[in-house]
Amino acid sequence: MAADNIKYKRFRTRVVDIGGVPLGGNYPLRLQSMTTTDTMDTIATVEQSIRIIEAGGEYVRITAPSIKEAKNLENIKNELRRRGYQTPLVADIHFTPNAAEIAARIVEKVRVNPGNYADKKKFETIEYTDKEYSEELERIREKFVPLVKICKEYGTAMRIGTNHGSLSDRIMSRFGDTPLGMVESAMEFLRICEDENYYSIVLSMKASNPQVMVEAYRLLVQKMTGAGMNYPLHLGVTEAGEGEDGRIKSALGIGALLEEGYGDTIRVSLTEEPEFEIPVCRSLAERYAFFRENLTKETAKIFSAGYKRKETVACGNTGGKNVPVVIVTADDEIRKSHEGMRKIGYYYSETLDKWNIGDMAADYIYLGSKDLPYPLPGTITKIFDYAYWRKNGKDGSSAPLLGYTGYKNLRMKDFVKFVEVTPEDLNSGMKDMSDDEKVILVLSSQDEMSYLEMKSVSLKTGFIPVVIKRNYGALPEDKVLLNSSTDVGGLLIDGFGDGIWLESQTAGNQTLNSISFGILQASRTRISRTEYISCPSCGRTLFDLQETTAKVREKTNHLKGLKIGIMGCIVNGPGEMADADYGYVGSGPGRITLYKGKVVVKRSIPSETAVAELINLIKENGDWTEQD
Repeated sequence: MAADNIKYKRFRTRVVDIGGVPLGGNYPLRLQSMTTTDTMDTIATVEQSIRIIEAGGEYVRITAPSIKEAKNLENIKNELRRRGYQTPLVADIHFTPNAAEIAARIVEKVRVNPGNYADKKKFETIEYTDKEYSEELERIREKFVPLVKICKEYGTAMRIGTNHGSLSDRIMSRFGDTPLGMVESAMEFLRICEDENYYSIVLSMKASNPQVMVEAYRLLVQKMTGAGMNYPLHLGVTEAGEGEDGRIKSALGIGALLEEGYGDTIRVSLTEEPEFEIPVCRSLAERYAFFRENLTKETAKIFSAGYKRKETVACGNTGGKNVPVVIVTADDEIRKSHEGMRKIGYYYSETLDKWNIGDMAADYIYLGSKDLPYPLPGTITKIFDYAYWRKNGKDGSSAPLLGYTGYKNLRMKDFVKFVEVTPEDLNSGMKDMSDDEKVILVLSSQDEMSYLEMKSVSLKTGFIPVVIKRNYGALPEDKVLLNSSTDVGGLLIDGFGDGIWLESQTAGNQTLNSISFGILQASRTRISRTEYISCPSCGRTLFDLQETTAKVREKTNHLKGLKIGIMGCIVNGPGEMADADYGYVGSGPGRITLYKGKVVVKRSIPSETAVAELINLIKENGDWTEQD
């Protein structure tokens, strides 16, 4: 549904105390990260934990894949306390209930994954009768209740953390590989906890696809609300990757939910040193600090029920079934020489008198009231202010930009035109545009927190294609990246928006163009590069993930549209491979298993030759192209 005058409102959750650092309620968004060291290396884990803490981490998560690591959590905790650090520790558990039961007596919180706590994933489809399904739930209860009782006795909190990539075969058989399956997986464990009168619970719904992740959290809130529950939410996009891509994907999913008032703690999963995650978390969180402390009225929520792109008519290459377009504003370098066009994907050879066009080439360039001193290729269209265009630009290779008032005063409208409007314009009524098939709206706002407002007016644009425009002024470049990923990406994953137009005083055209295409890639609305589903590493990782990711990227980053998963271990590896075309997964010290989709193709390959073997696998399946 849509609502006018939408205001921010936080989804108020119950408070869960985690080692004296409470979560939920009116408390601020908590920041956290996870160590990547071997948990048996006490000093290395302690020192990395300290780096996370000193960067601003309020909880530190440490993997405990077996009993020995779970027991060593006590040594790690004691050393941290000896050095004066009281930050709560979280044990990350997969597959091993006995390790969880040990860890729950030591640390302040345990994370369990319902997809593999009591089940092993074999990718088998089993048809269960209702009686058989109930028997499976009873089996799970018997395995899970001992941990619940220990947590109650020791005052230990618990995160029930569902991962899209590791749903059990039982859940997959009944609900499919869906957000609903993710929610039901968590709810089964949650109901067991409540049956035992245990309520110190945090919930998460992570996926490497932000579209899936956002829908799962929304559905979880709906299910909780319907059942009278309000448990705190841990937000994260899992296996987000590294660098700009990882930050865009994380901000798109986490930011969209924060805008809607959801989330009590966040973790950004980057394939980088864990302390580098905390500044990104902080940047995302601080945007909402004022609003969380100054809540005045209820927000009207606008939920999506699965992705469906808003239907619009095509106007030129914008709208309809066209991929979303990218618009850039010309800077001084572009105005001086065609060399400036390199920043937005166009490369001119004077020798050949020929333009080469990259995969991330902008579709439109805004020039205001001054043309360029050189001709452009026909794949990019100039946008001029209307007064200039009317006198100089009516040659078919350009289009005018008008304001709403200017549009209403037009006598002749039989030409393609961009009309910049605000949510307020749309709320006042746009009936005079409804029959104009040659108009493209540019929806902009001066309000920094206009995501919900733009979302609320999406129904009022009818079938007219819409470009989302945001100007970030003097905001620092790193915040431009994160904020635009939220502001524009959040709309795109709900199916609204036929283009992006970003402006900034601090971020140059190359950066803005890259961010724009990165947002389209992360929202999976326009694919222009290879996508890497790369986990952030942890103590389970069986090879140097950052180094390996760099090697794989170096050899494959020209394979436009291909999704490659790079996983340090099998915890989420096979499941996330279902969302990737190819997978590179650690299966033992110095050993790699390669996947095609979710199917194992080659096992136990020496890591020294595994990248070459991956390339051969891609070639064998006809997905390889030589780099230009």
